[in-house]
Amino acid sequence: MNQHFTQLKKAIEVFHSYGISLTGNRKNAHLIQQLNMDPIFVNGLIFELEYHLQVVIQEEKLKKALTPKEIIDLLLEIPQDN
Repeated sequence: MNQHFTQLKKAIEVFHSYGISLTGNRKNAHLIQQLNMDPIFVNGLIFELEYHLQVVIQEEKLKKALTPKEIIDLLLEIPQDN
């Protein structure tokens, strides 16, 4: 549980560095269509999340994650090594 909190905190910091607030309906907004992010910045966001959290997100699962909430849920599903 504590490790999930630490990961969530790091993920929130990365989202904030991209100007994405995770409060209210913004967490459910489509990254490209509603938040008007360029696909190259979405790739950068994913790269930074993987780097800061030291995880690798499977490409086929990543294609289904289109909102910040879905990406965070996906990150928290990845098993962590102690």
